[in-house]
Amino acid sequence: MSIVESAAARVQGAVQSVMKKAIELAPDSWIPGGVPDPLIQHKHGLVGTQVSRLDGPLKVQGAARFSAEFPVEHMVYAALAFSTIAKGRIATLDVAAAEAAPGVVLVMTHRNAPELKPTPAFMTGPKAAGGDDIPVLQDDRVNWNGQPIAVVLAETQEQADHAASLIVATYESEPAKTVFEDARGDSKPASFQGEPMLLEIGDADAALAAAPHKVDVTYRTPRHNHNPIELHAATVLWEGDTLIVHDASQAVAHVAWTLAQVFGLEEDQVHVTSPYVGGGFGSKTLWQHQILAAAAAKLAGRPVRIMLTREGVYRVVGGRTLTEQRVAIGAQADGGFDALIHTGTVAMTAHNNMPEPFILPSKSAYAAGSFRLDVEAVELDMLANTFMRAPGESVGTFALESAVDELAVQLGIDPIALRERNEPEKDPTTGTPFSTRNIVAAYRTGAERFGWDKRNATPGSRREGEWLVGLGCATATYPYYRMPGGAARLTLDKDGHATVEIAAHEMGMGTATTHTMVLADRLGLPLDQVTFRYGDSKMPGVVLAGGSQQTASIGAAVIAAQTALFTELLKLAGNDSPLAGLKPSEVGGHDGGLCKLDDPSACESYVSILSRAQRDSVSVEAEGSRPLETQHWSMHSYGAMFCEARVNAVTGEVRISRFLGSFDCGKILNAKTATSQFRGGIIMGLGMALMEETQFDERNGRVMNPSLAEYHVPVHMDVPEIDVIWTDIPDPHAPMGAHGIGEIGITGVAAAVANAVFNATGKRVRDLPITLDKLL
Repeated sequence: MSIVESAAARVQGAVQSVMKKAIELAPDSWIPGGVPDPLIQHKHGLVGTQVSRLDGPLKVQGAARFSAEFPVEHMVYAALAFSTIAKGRIATLDVAAAEAAPGVVLVMTHRNAPELKPTPAFMTGPKAAGGDDIPVLQDDRVNWNGQPIAVVLAETQEQADHAASLIVATYESEPAKTVFEDARGDSKPASFQGEPMLLEIGDADAALAAAPHKVDVTYRTPRHNHNPIELHAATVLWEGDTLIVHDASQAVAHVAWTLAQVFGLEEDQVHVTSPYVGGGFGSKTLWQHQILAAAAAKLAGRPVRIMLTREGVYRVVGGRTLTEQRVAIGAQADGGFDALIHTGTVAMTAHNNMPEPFILPSKSAYAAGSFRLDVEAVELDMLANTFMRAPGESVGTFALESAVDELAVQLGIDPIALRERNEPEKDPTTGTPFSTRNIVAAYRTGAERFGWDKRNATPGSRREGEWLVGLGCATATYPYYRMPGGAARLTLDKDGHATVEIAAHEMGMGTATTHTMVLADRLGLPLDQVTFRYGDSKMPGVVLAGGSQQTASIGAAVIAAQTALFTELLKLAGNDSPLAGLKPSEVGGHDGGLCKLDDPSACESYVSILSRAQRDSVSVEAEGSRPLETQHWSMHSYGAMFCEARVNAVTGEVRISRFLGSFDCGKILNAKTATSQFRGGIIMGLGMALMEETQFDERNGRVMNPSLAEYHVPVHMDVPEIDVIWTDIPDPHAPMGAHGIGEIGITGVAAAVANAVFNATGKRVRDLPITLDKLL
């Protein structure tokens, strides 16, 4: 039996084992207190079906109000002027022409801006990750090329833009660090979310040197900038000492708290709403534009609307840093890894702590005899980095999964078989058991559906006219996160209608729809009898939409609120009810009422319970349990990515003709929105592989392509039909059995493309993006 045939047999056995294990685990599905969760076991509810987004009709009718569409009387419009040096101070600032321009109400600079406190850190300890800790417009210092130096308010946007163009500044420049290579000698150990980015197990260098087979390669990824279709915007007004901000935000609670700190207010004096967000991907937290708008509104005494231009997003809002990554794998002849080394360097700023943690996938993807993982950072004078879809994993999997493919070619082993050979039984760097891990099953079903068996292992062997055709695969992985602070307010009225309120976010991914489905199933109500309210800092909870954790975090809160509601309803039902004497864990929602789980005939409708109790409504507020599951289990979303690439032998043009993502992300709550999320992530990954690159002028620290005309992202003609499948095996240790899916789609994609390009051409591209000049 060949290595490939043996691996295939092991994969098939693993699939059968996984299915058996899932059946055994299902009755123990997660709910606070360890009680079985009836929702996961329920086979005929809304959860798992395809439900269109409830906000869809509002959006297509133009009735969904985004942050720059709130009508406010006497509102003025803002425009920003930006610095043109990387470091130094403003020597002169002439705003006279701007102040005299038609319609101008105010020109605010560091000379007349109100006193503001420094922006507090966000998520990563002493320095900020979602922004920076630089005082906003408080002095004449310039810290990066593109820093706002003035705000113009005018009666129309056109007047504000024109006046901003009239501002003239001169500078006293100081030596700036803008060249990555020059700064490499001063690199320092990096940390991410308070954790050091250095991990050593065994002597990986010695194991690599002794290994009979090895790859030792450097991979590079460029800077990436955020380009959500909805520009970063806010409508800001003061009502006395209360600050109201209608923001494009994926973190309303964080924005409200931070603005309170900056303006010296109590938390209840800041009210942030964000009902609709047109894409965020990690960028829509707090940046300088919201603070500048609020300060200018206070100074002018009028409401302000600020919407960054596309260029303004590049100047003010951070993106993903460049990376230089070394991946070295030492292996035996059968493919078993003796050593896995993944190290490298990234760039960040002195006023921000957001290195790209590219080693994260290497911590759990494969078993190895030894590990050395390390990220170091150099400080440059540039705009701060921030989170960008799958920070770390998206670029880290490009390097790791390309190296695995290179090793497979060297060993003459099928790439899927090599990955299966190194499948860990437990987390290889922590030793904790996996909560659930079905990546082998995902590979097996994906390979069969994609037609992987038709792949020719010899590069360049398949040609169709001018086009060389190749197949590639890669593993996708992203950690499971669940933030503390998830809370929900749940109200049931006398007509049997339920409303849940959570300071959650809807950026188009379907959160509101999915949790309406979840609550409808839990309460046994039809979809139109449930309302999910969100996007308001006055609502309970402090969870942000990021890290693919919002669904689990607010899901835990919904479960807690449902349990609290059932407790109150049982009290109201009293001794005259068929439910008398039952505990909340013994009842479930069914057909508009409460029913005993093991005896559906013991029921009473919600309308009946509230009517007998003479109550118009019952309302509860509850916080989700602490996220203790991650302390006991290694929890991740997984995917097997398959790509068919065509490379023109004459021009070097790359076209992706087929792509399939086979995912293992626990229970899929809404099949329709999940498919959209998976495909969206894959499309973003195709952009990373083939075209996305921020052109950074190292002479002066300025981004040179700040527009969608010059920063290329995939359009319809670049994207093939994308097939998506999943295992749908619930994780018994996660709320609702579900893992996050927002970021898993982008991971592994660039490597799958690069591996397919190699299979097509025999040329290995290790420096993204894969442009035609690298293939000629």
